[in-house]
Amino acid sequence: MKVVGLLILGICSIVSVNGDIFTSIADLQRLLAVEKNIPTMLRNYIEAESKRLEEIRYIAKKYQTTNDDLQKNMSAVSNPINAFRMIKRLTNSWKELEDMMRNDHSESFMHDVQHNYAAQFPKDEDLSGAAVGILRLQDTYRLDTHELANGIVRNQKISEPLTAHDCFEIGRMAYNTEDYYHTILWMGEALERIKSEDEPTADEADILEYYGFALYKQDNVKRALLATDRLLELTPNHPRAKGNVKWYEDQLISEGVKRSDFRRKIPRLTNIRPVENFESTERSVYEALCRDEIQRSVKETSKLYCYYKMDRPFLRLAPFKVEILRYNPLAVFFRDVISDEEVEIIQMLAKPKLARATVQNSQTGKLETASYRISKSAWLKEEVHEVVKRINNRIDYMTNLEQETAEELQIANYGIGGHYDPHFDFARKEEVKAFSDLGTGNRIATVLFYMTQPEMGGGTVFTELQTTVMPSKNDALFWYNLLPSGEGDLRTRHAACPVLLGVKWVSNKWIHEAGQEFRRPCGLKMSTQERFVGDLGGPEPRFAPNYHP
Repeated sequence: MKVVGLLILGICSIVSVNGDIFTSIADLQRLLAVEKNIPTMLRNYIEAESKRLEEIRYIAKKYQTTNDDLQKNMSAVSNPINAFRMIKRLTNSWKELEDMMRNDHSESFMHDVQHNYAAQFPKDEDLSGAAVGILRLQDTYRLDTHELANGIVRNQKISEPLTAHDCFEIGRMAYNTEDYYHTILWMGEALERIKSEDEPTADEADILEYYGFALYKQDNVKRALLATDRLLELTPNHPRAKGNVKWYEDQLISEGVKRSDFRRKIPRLTNIRPVENFESTERSVYEALCRDEIQRSVKETSKLYCYYKMDRPFLRLAPFKVEILRYNPLAVFFRDVISDEEVEIIQMLAKPKLARATVQNSQTGKLETASYRISKSAWLKEEVHEVVKRINNRIDYMTNLEQETAEELQIANYGIGGHYDPHFDFARKEEVKAFSDLGTGNRIATVLFYMTQPEMGGGTVFTELQTTVMPSKNDALFWYNLLPSGEGDLRTRHAACPVLLGVKWVSNKWIHEAGQEFRRPCGLKMSTQERFVGDLGGPEPRFAPNYHP
């Protein structure tokens, strides 16, 4: 098994890798093509390495089987478990090839790879990101560790079970970020799995070392002591086990526990999930919205309706289908406003440009990556293709807002557990440098095109309004970020939920204040707000010809 590692290690060293492949399903799909060619490369190498022919053939056959299964469905990497497996193979397992590749033929082989193999390979950061993505999905959607490890999500079988080593790797990634809550869950699962594996894929002692310390950090001192006792039994010369046993015993003494009770009367496991990134109340609301557990009142929804938008001459011939999702603030769905063909073209244009999505630093105004936004994005000028220009013109008719001062069309593709924590699209007063380079004022409104529809998850949620909008292919979500007075509407705080299963592509169009003086004038009262898109005080379109989605 040691041949496959050096091959991949060598390739990784000669290509440019950003370590953010996990942030985009598009990149993961490209890795399928990488895996497809691995057996061919191995067979070529076997011809040069005849002394190791039989062993390398065995490895080539193993990975050929995996590839055959994956290539039947190029969207397999939209499954977070399968995506994790693939990244784990390409970053971890195949490094075992290294020892067998160090010979006279490897240099010429690597030279060929360098010139003929341009695909990017993942790094350790990708494996870590994939694991953290699975943990995020687990938390957001309340997935049971055992079921998830068995490849089951919401009673649906999505993959083959994880091995003990897979679980160990996920737990180790959690441990490395001092996430002891998830360390306990996944190391505990790894311990259970090695009991049922004919040939254990992970070492019990390795698992126990992480597991014991995580138990201690989560205030399970007696359990930590028992785990370390077992570690010491397995490896009597372990460099840290004896010291840890004494440390845990001293801790129990300080808590007033009798020495005779150190290993008796074991309390129930304590494992409280930590709160991070944003305030705990908002997190709980955000996750409940992502699970679509917060239902709106019938009284509120009964006031909503659908209509044909025909407020401009051209729209008399080709009206937009509009569904009002909520009032105060107004949010609507434009139905069927982008075609499948246009989606394919936009994706084709965006894929070569995809880069790790950034956020704007409120202090410096600079763009930077952040752990609370996991996706890849690309910006498309309308000059690159007539479809981009056509969509920009369409947004003008949809929103009645000036597009000359709007930002370029942004395309985003979400990766494993891809998400965007609660945020505002507009710049608040203290963010004085935001959008200063554009010179077009604040973001007055947002148009969000859903170019795909994930099988599970991936919703857009408004945490202040407690409203969930699930992605709907070919439709566009629209809302105003600013009140008619120009003040930021704090109720528009929103987030992108992680994709549980499937692929999520979206397009964003952020419309700015400049040029909107006559397109969205202030009302006579500060409290005046739109009742429909493009509302300038005229009658509501509720009595116009309606459609029923």
